[in-house]
Amino acid sequence: MRTKWFLAALVGVSLLLGQSHGIAQGPSGAQANDSDARIIKGFQIAPVPLNLQGKNVALVGLGSYIVNAQGGCNDCHTFPPYEAGGDPFAGEPKKVNAARYLAGGTPFGPPGDPNTPVSRNLTPRASNGLPANLTWEQFLRTIRTGADLKHRPPFAPSEDNDLLQVMPWPVFQDMTDRDLRAIYEYLRAIPSLPSTP
Repeated sequence: MRTKWFLAALVGVSLLLGQSHGIAQGPSGAQANDSDARIIKGFQIAPVPLNLQGKNVALVGLGSYIVNAQGGCNDCHTFPPYEAGGDPFAGEPKKVNAARYLAGGTPFGPPGDPNTPVSRNLTPRASNGLPANLTWEQFLRTIRTGADLKHRPPFAPSEDNDLLQVMPWPVFQDMTDRDLRAIYEYLRAIPSLPSTP
């Protein structure tokens, strides 16, 4: 099933890229440029099935590459990040925890303490399809400014100026609009999961 889905996505991406980018030809046939290679790799490494209906396929692939190969989003937003027996830090073959993929719940301090930050659920809401229940404009504002639009404790540096404290938004804020849109489009394509209780 996963192989069939991947092949269909790869054919779609190849057609899209071939038509929109005029892939350069070399002596051994078509050669993908760096952006095209990242899109294809993104589909290869996506740890969950993707819903591509109504999505920009090239942005979904690029977003997967950024989220899964560059951003390390799984490390904080999936709890635990790897399946039992699939933890690369323990010398095991990597197997992402697809059952909780990007659904949040990682505590960054004493569990149960109301002031302990917990990673947010980034999956699209079943009711509206919005990643983390944020519109594109809200997502962009959060990444660019660090504003905690959900206004959850801890309130830092103050309740009136509530900024995300663990999320590395000061690094991600310098990404291009296209790369951030690719992340958002990828998050729209992943399965919806409930937040960890």
